[in-house]
Formats: sequence, structure tokens, C-alpha cells
Amino acid sequence: MSNNTVRPSSERVPSPAWVEHAIGWHVYPLGFVGAPIHEHEIAVQSAPGAPVEHEPRLNRMLPWLNYIQGMGLNVLQLGPVFESTSHGYDTLDYFRIDPRLGTEDDMVRLIAHAHDRGIKVLFDGVFNHIGSQAPMFRTALEDPDSSEAELFDIDRSVNPPSAPCFEGNFDLIEFNHKSTATKEFVASVMDYWLARGVDGWRLDAAYAVDPKFWAEILPGLREKYPHAYFYGEVIHGDYPNIVRTSTFDAVTEYELWKSIWSSLKEKNFFELEWTLKRHNEFLKTFVPLTFVGNHDVTRIASKVGQDKAVLALTVLMTVGGLPVVYYGDEQGYTGVKEDRAGGDDQVRPLMPPSPDELSPIGEWILRAHQQLIALRRRHPWLHTAITEITEVANEKLSYVTKATDGSNSQLTVTLSIDGSPTATVAVGDSVDFRFPAS
Repeated sequence: MSNNTVRPSSERVPSPAWVEHAIGWHVYPLGFVGAPIHEHEIAVQSAPGAPVEHEPRLNRMLPWLNYIQGMGLNVLQLGPVFESTSHGYDTLDYFRIDPRLGTEDDMVRLIAHAHDRGIKVLFDGVFNHIGSQAPMFRTALEDPDSSEAELFDIDRSVNPPSAPCFEGNFDLIEFNHKSTATKEFVASVMDYWLARGVDGWRLDAAYAVDPKFWAEILPGLREKYPHAYFYGEVIHGDYPNIVRTSTFDAVTEYELWKSIWSSLKEKNFFELEWTLKRHNEFLKTFVPLTFVGNHDVTRIASKVGQDKAVLALTVLMTVGGLPVVYYGDEQGYTGVKEDRAGGDDQVRPLMPPSPDELSPIGEWILRAHQQLIALRRRHPWLHTAITEITEVANEKLSYVTKATDGSNSQLTVTLSIDGSPTATVAVGDSVDFRFPAS
């Protein structure tokens, strides 16, 4: 399909075959391994360009690969891993693994160990913006004739020169996405890491980039790496049109995330009913990336409580999509996202050196995750399934999830928050999952 071809609205985006069986675990690496974040920011700002000693904290993730496999998951979505000033989204160098995490060799080793277990690895591509302290941006500011200057829309009519920043964050400088140089640079970064074993990319803040930008990059990468998967972080808007125009495999379905927790919290399943109808329409064009938690939002257990968090997971695992679990949610972790400096820390926590050191307090919710993930594994047709609401009230929802592959397979799901939260998933007259377990 050429870059100028508009995909018909009824034509689903073709993705690599492995995606049909993909269920992911999303990790924020800097937090997961206990890397310094705020202290590092102060150190870098006080001594720009100072060498930072590598520490192979990525090795701390190796013992967790069996844990991922034990949950029934087969995709590891890593948050930002490139050298940055502080939190990872203020990149300094896209071709260098953050020294707080280790080296390129450490990353290649982690990818290889994951692949040995059948686990795909996705990187977080922060290509809307770059850290204001990045050497390439500093060069662009100082030298208007440099090749780096073509990557940014620098206003030199003011003193000192400046460039647009991302959502009012002066430490995050936006790339000039109209520039051919930016397209070539982003493509070169993605190519570099795909060649080193990465299986795909989450494209951060894709909602802030013209979708046509991606349509000029991704087809060439797909031709070279046909196994690769690309999805964009999109919060709201015309999801299907963004997918068609950008040539993404998928976008993040924030609409579903919001309606799941909101329906459970506000006791209003009519909201979820409405969203599931839209979800069916999305599936005609693409298979959404679905979730009930990530590194940018309050934990689902803090939003609705741990019991209702299991109901949220029940929805996630019984509707169409590529579901991703955020690390710690499977243990019932809590954490509130706050709009302040350090306000992400609660939802980006340190994990113990080994899953053997996890508290037994979370074992019950881990079992619920394992059971629901196993259920989805038994019914792989759920990847593209559509839902039909059969009963809806403020505190009760029933729906049938139906296969679209002509097999006539289906599941019946019933959720209730009238009193203690309950959930059942049935195949015919046989209950495949029940919460609480009888």
C-alpha cells in the first residue's frame, strides 16, 4: 500500500501474525529498577555534559522474565530507556541506553533473554520532543547552519533564540515534524534499535504529531522489519482516521480505559455500554491497544478498589483488543497520579530484586490475573471479537463477546456492583471464570 493510499474505513489494519496472540506487561524501567530520577536531574543541570557512570540496573529485570511468562504474558512494553536528563521523556541521546540503566550490551542481553522465552520487546519512542539539555538541540541553538538546526523550528528573532515546547514544559523541546531531516532522524533511530532486536514501538504523544508524519516513515520500516508493530499514544480524537492516515497498527484506547473505571466508580454501566458500541466500530478499522493502567494515570486499584479492579480486568480480557497490564496492577498496587513535581512517583514504583520477594498480600489478585489471561489464551479469537450488550443497569452489565472469524465462538460476561463486586465469564452453561471464587 503506497503512502498516498487511503485505507477504506471497513478494512482492518494488517499487523504481524504474532500480534493476534499478544498480551503485554508495561514497565517504567527507571522506576522499576530504582534508578535515581530527581537527584539525577539536579546533577545533570548543575554539570551539563558531565560523564555519568553506567550501572547495569537492567540486569535486575532478568529475574522477572519468568514472572511475565508465568502470568501468561508474551510482550514486554518498556517505557523510555534512552539517556535522559531525569524521567526518561526528556531525551538526551536516542542512540545511547541511559547510563542509569546500563549499556547497549545490557539491553541487547535483556532482549535476547526475553526472546528465548517467546517474549516480544517494545520500546517507547519519544519523538514528539527532546530534552532541552540535549547536545543536538544546544548545537541547533548555537549554530543556525548546522544539520541539527533543521530538526527544530527555532525562532532567532528573539534573544536568546527559542523553540516551541511541549504542553508548556520548557524542558521538552518539540521537533519540527515538517522537516525532512526530522523524518530521516526518527527513522534512523527506530531502524537502529529494530536491528538490535526490538519488536516494535510505542510512539509517545502521537496525538501531538501530524499523522502524515508517520505515514512517511513507517512503510519503509515495515518493509525492512515486517515483524515490527507500531502503535501511537492517542488520548482522544478520531481514532480510526488517525490510524488510517498514520499507518499505525493501533492507537491507545483511552476511551475504553476511562469508561471502565468511571462506570465502576460512579456505578453507571451505561457509560461502558456506550463505549463498547464505539469499540465495535473501531474494530472494523484496527485492533486497539487496550489497558486499565499505565505510567501516566492513577492506579486502577486506587480509582475503584481492588475488588472492582478485578472487574476492570475482566472487561479488558473479554473484549477485542491487544490488552496490556501495567506492572504492579497484577499485585493490587495502589498509587495516585498528582499534578506536581514528583507526582508520577507513586505510579512508577521500585520493584523488589526478584518476584520471590513480593508480598503475599497480592497473591489473590495475581491469581485472578493469571486466570483471566489464561481464559483469553484459550479463546484467541477474542483479539478481534465484538460485544453485544444483553442487559444494562446502573450497577449491572451483561454482554456476549462474539468471534468475528466465522467460528460462532462466544463468551457471556456478567458484572455486578450491586453490593459486593462480582463477575462471571461463561462458555455456554459452563463458567470459565468467577469472582469471587466460590
